[in-house]
Amino acid sequence: MNEAGSILHDGFLLLGFALAFVLLFRRLGLGATLGYLLAGAVVGPQALGLVGQAEQKLGFAELGITLLLFLVGLELDPARLWRMKKDILGLGLLQVTLCGLAVAGVIFAFTDFSAAAALALGLPLALSSTAQVLPMLQSSGRLRTRFGERAFSILLFQDLSIIPLITIITALSRNPADAGGPPGWLLGLETLAAIVGLVLAGRFLIRPLFRLIGNLGEREMFVVAALFTVMASAAVMELLGLSTALGAFIAGVMLADSPYRHELEADVEPFRSILLGLFFLAVGMMLDLGAIARNPVFVLSMAAALIAVKAAVMFGLARLFGMGWRPALALGLLLSQGGEFGFVLFAQAQHALLIAPEAASVFGAVVTLSMATTPFLMMATRRFREAPADADEEREGPGGERVGALIVGYGRFGQTVGQMMLASGIDVTLIDTDVEMIDVAGKFGAKVYFGDGTRIDMLRQAGAAEAEMILFCLDGDQLSADLIEAAHEAFPNAAIYVRAFDRRAMVRLRDAPTTLVVREVLESAVVMARAALDNFGLSQEAINKAEAFYRKRDNERLEVQIAAGDVRAAHERVITETGDAGAAAA
Repeated sequence: MNEAGSILHDGFLLLGFALAFVLLFRRLGLGATLGYLLAGAVVGPQALGLVGQAEQKLGFAELGITLLLFLVGLELDPARLWRMKKDILGLGLLQVTLCGLAVAGVIFAFTDFSAAAALALGLPLALSSTAQVLPMLQSSGRLRTRFGERAFSILLFQDLSIIPLITIITALSRNPADAGGPPGWLLGLETLAAIVGLVLAGRFLIRPLFRLIGNLGEREMFVVAALFTVMASAAVMELLGLSTALGAFIAGVMLADSPYRHELEADVEPFRSILLGLFFLAVGMMLDLGAIARNPVFVLSMAAALIAVKAAVMFGLARLFGMGWRPALALGLLLSQGGEFGFVLFAQAQHALLIAPEAASVFGAVVTLSMATTPFLMMATRRFREAPADADEEREGPGGERVGALIVGYGRFGQTVGQMMLASGIDVTLIDTDVEMIDVAGKFGAKVYFGDGTRIDMLRQAGAAEAEMILFCLDGDQLSADLIEAAHEAFPNAAIYVRAFDRRAMVRLRDAPTTLVVREVLESAVVMARAALDNFGLSQEAINKAEAFYRKRDNERLEVQIAAGDVRAAHERVITETGDAGAAAA
């Protein structure tokens, strides 16, 4: 009971302070990350001392980074990742190498650290904060732009470089216990084997699992399976001493081109948001205010030097790779902070007897302060680094494709609508919950995603925020006015078209903010009636008059029913006797 009470007590305080600080900093335009960091510093043991055990909470909260990389992986199918190889292996490699050596040079030149210690500190400081940068790119809508892809390529290579950096620190180690450790080439082979294993598991185990769950229709099992996939891939990498975030990213990439991508994004996103916030709270709690108080000039000047060196090197590299000076400046400032993996590598350097615990605390404070400056830097330089309005990058939709229309339901009705739009050159995203239909559509070359289109979070993950229109083509009587109202409120720029089941649905949706509501069988019934009348020998003029008369009477009746909110209204306008045919012919 005491342990449960402690969890509730800590959770109450952490969430309460986080809520207050994040709302305040959002209001000030400084972003959520700085709010979380400051909330953690205030509530932590170095300030008010209301919540302790920051290291334990940090270990749990690192799942947020793992989930973040899984979600990013879901947006990068293997083909798109291959197109980014130049930025990953070229720009990413140069950034880590040159920034690491430059920062190590500054530390060696202006401190008493040995060359080995300066290298063990400088290389980790070359890494930026994936947990901070990616949400900033997502919230600004730039993750899927060319600029966002380059920033992500660098961050991805930084994650890949964890193993080489650990190998370098181990090679520099003064600890006799590290002498019997595995050589670097063996770690490299283990990393490659783990990646291949995750790829095969994703193809032959995970995809069939999601197909089975989709057939069962159990949404909560999707959540369980998604979290299992992330945890399993991360656990395998951790078992081998590799990056857990890298394992989750690979799992995401393997599922990026599957029909279940959008459903997985919608299910995992809430967990990612909460755990990532907890991660920054824990980082703030771990901020060693004592180390800052004892060495204020050193900590502040080292944080400033780190930001200046990384921004300058990154700016030069970006210009070398053909970027304009504005995006190059933005990229340099965006990646100028230290990263969360720095804490891991500082601990490794401390274990290797390259630095003292005091140095690890001081440089941990440097990393935290540099992370806190990023929102201020981006805000202060906005007018200098942003391109003119007519030079904005064209943004891509989910997974790299632009979304012109989002069609919910790919049955008989949705197929006709979708194929006509595709034939007209409209970019369409299709979602459905029928696994068998998705498989059949795939055989004919159509890409249909698995997902419940009556969920707002599902629509958002499928690209509704960028879509010009949302077309609900669902079988049966599934839509309510509340759902349409919620969709319109969430995506006000999208025109909403609805397939209504019958007249009752038309009446029920009378006040819904739709562009068009059509009854699903009306037009096909009119076509059959016209064919039958033609077979009776009626002239085309007579058939046209009969159709016009029917449509006029039907529309008048429907208007009365909608106004009354009752399908039984205006029953006298139903054509029930042959005598009404004279009126049609008149």
